[in-house]
Amino acid sequence: MKKGIHPENYRMVAFKDMSNGDVFLTKSTADTKETLDVEGVEYPLIKLEISRTSHPFYTGKSKLIDAAGRIDKFKNKYAKFKK
Repeated sequence: MKKGIHPENYRMVAFKDMSNGDVFLTKSTADTKETLDVEGVEYPLIKLEISRTSHPFYTGKSKLIDAAGRIDKFKNKYAKFKK
């Protein structure tokens, strides 16, 4: 492994799946200004749209997630071409 190219500032970070509210802790170097209290300890917070607990591949359930309103944006954009 090459020396001097890997980050040294790993710390525990809370990742929160916004589609189902699941929170899990892992080490990361990702920057964030938000924090979350987990069992009395405050951790930096990274928000996710989808994770292993909500992804259809891992859950085996098909689920439509439209967090950003993509379907409505598409319909509005192409409504002018409709006859």
